[in-house]
Amino acid sequence: MNTVKLRPLLEQFFIEDIGDGDLTSDTLFGSHSTGEVQFTAKGSGVFCGQSIILEGYQIIDPSVEITLHCKDGERMNEGQILATARGNMASLLKGERVILNLIQRMSGITTLTTLAVDTLDSPHTRICDTRKTTPGLRMLEKYAVRTGGGFNHRNGLYDAVMIKDNHIAFAGSITAAVKQIRQQLGHMIKIEVEAETEAQVREAIEAQVDCIMLDNQTPDSVRELQRLIPSSITTEASGGITLDNLANYRSTGVDYISLGFLTHSVSSLDISVNAITHKEALA
Repeated sequence: MNTVKLRPLLEQFFIEDIGDGDLTSDTLFGSHSTGEVQFTAKGSGVFCGQSIILEGYQIIDPSVEITLHCKDGERMNEGQILATARGNMASLLKGERVILNLIQRMSGITTLTTLAVDTLDSPHTRICDTRKTTPGLRMLEKYAVRTGGGFNHRNGLYDAVMIKDNHIAFAGSITAAVKQIRQQLGHMIKIEVEAETEAQVREAIEAQVDCIMLDNQTPDSVRELQRLIPSSITTEASGGITLDNLANYRSTGVDYISLGFLTHSVSSLDISVNAITHKEALA
């Protein structure tokens, strides 16, 4: 993960939560009160977010010592200790909620992505994400997808051309849209076109686009349309694909399957932070 971009992101999240200070922890504990907390999995899944813990506490208090017991992409079981943090009690507690919120969500995305990859079980077709991410969290959520064995679609509107149904409607046709874009953008920019019918697929092929997204198609339809498309054009299937029917797309021959639910409908994993008391430390 890009820690240069991560740090200012976390700083904003901490400002939102801590503001001018943690009234409870700063009042209860002095600057010399030290303690230990453990991040513990309350369910099974795949962990993601080690950089959040490391960088998060580095921002809050550089003197906090972190020991990671589970790394990104490793499976975790209920009751497993994922990380231990030692240092000033107030520092440990004021960083807890933001860090927990992020690693719970990221671990949920990684776990769901891993499940999708395993469910598809294809040596050829890759699972990828979409732009249906939480505002402000795209970098983290797309990293979580990669950690789970998935791949990233475009990061935003700025790094690839994707001509969708509304673009086609405004431009008049796929041919007109592709022609106009090619006249203005350089050869380094790839062009993807969304197609819902055989006629649109044939038009996109004629326009020599780089990628065709077969939108809202059944596995049989994807299989039939895939036969029309030359191997030089990358293919993607999207829309209406769920964990329940994902395996049916295994033998369609499509290169990518993009799944919006990896990020927009994910459930966060349950992870807790528990203070270790003096009595527990002696046990």
